[in-house]
Amino acid sequence: MGPLPTPAEAEALVRERVRALPVESRPLASLAGAVLAQSVRAERDQPPFDRVTMDGIAFASPSWREGLRRFRVTGVQAAGRPPLSLDTPDACLEVMTGAVLPAGCDCVVPIELVSMQDGWAEVDGSAAVEPFLNVHTRGLDCREGDMLLARGTRLGPPELAVLASAGLPRANVPAAPRIMLVSTGDELVEPGEPIEGWQVRRSNSYALRGALALRGFSRVAEDHLPDDPDILRDRLAVHLDTHDVLVLTGGVSMGRYDHVPRALRELGIDEVFHRVAQRPGKPMWFGVSREGQPVFGLPGNPVSALVCLVRYVVPGLLASIGARTAPVEATPLGAPFKVRPPLAFFLPVQLERSPALERVAMPKPTRGSGDFISLLGTDGFVELPPGPADYPAGHLATFYRW
Repeated sequence: MGPLPTPAEAEALVRERVRALPVESRPLASLAGAVLAQSVRAERDQPPFDRVTMDGIAFASPSWREGLRRFRVTGVQAAGRPPLSLDTPDACLEVMTGAVLPAGCDCVVPIELVSMQDGWAEVDGSAAVEPFLNVHTRGLDCREGDMLLARGTRLGPPELAVLASAGLPRANVPAAPRIMLVSTGDELVEPGEPIEGWQVRRSNSYALRGALALRGFSRVAEDHLPDDPDILRDRLAVHLDTHDVLVLTGGVSMGRYDHVPRALRELGIDEVFHRVAQRPGKPMWFGVSREGQPVFGLPGNPVSALVCLVRYVVPGLLASIGARTAPVEATPLGAPFKVRPPLAFFLPVQLERSPALERVAMPKPTRGSGDFISLLGTDGFVELPPGPADYPAGHLATFYRW
């Protein structure tokens, strides 16, 4: 057996082996949080016309430079109406925010600096008047045909506005992955059910489902399977027929009742790696079915399961929908920390502000991979290189959010 993969190597293997999900066309109103599977170009110049940015009056600035301060009002240019024209140099048009700048006008003075009476508009002499004042000029933001959104862009509020401005009622996005979360173990009891002193609550699936939901993955189903190899194999076969991704927790280590690796092999799933040079979460398992579905076997301890989901399952899901890789969040430690094992170390942290107003990651170590209570108040974890080593305050580490 060769050396165990590092976390970076394990993540790279996951990204290489996940399959791209099929693309579907969906209406604009349903796209929040989705990832574009197409590029988007500007339908036309933006703004598509010289756009008035304040309620007021519009006129020709040369008249102002010639000393004119009182203008005859010849009409009202409302938003959404065809452009009017200036009749004479001593005239003006009342204009509304969002309206097209009338022909012959090149500036706008806010209504607060104008006195309107008997069809005349007198401008305060202190007003600043210059060409295209208070006008958002045509094409200033982008030109027709400009690239606005690239394939792989996550669609948030600004991106949805851009899609609408490009005239697209629908867009192509990858189908949302159908994820099956499988908890294994005879000791697990559902919240609300009677429990014996030697049993524990089934909590992992709720934490993992929450982490997936916060990242926009909502098509998640759950199952709880006993430590029975035959039941485990048969139920997993059913889930492989109906889901794009399987995420299991528990049963992946080396104990007598850790049946998951064998059951997955019997189902023809190709093991890519089993165990990673890390703590917590060393027993992490990953494989791919004959049909290309990724299968993740996370350790059963709660801290290990959550760390491995964030570190490997989430990158795999993002790769399957073609999302662009997010930039690394490098965060300095707020206090020194000693890593003892010769393994990459995932350290829970709480983000704080230092006296210099710099964001720092304050170490909040747990009492072990089963101590999920100690995660309360933490924001995520940082990855530290293998020990034994002492890492000082200020050491830059990659930060991962829960």
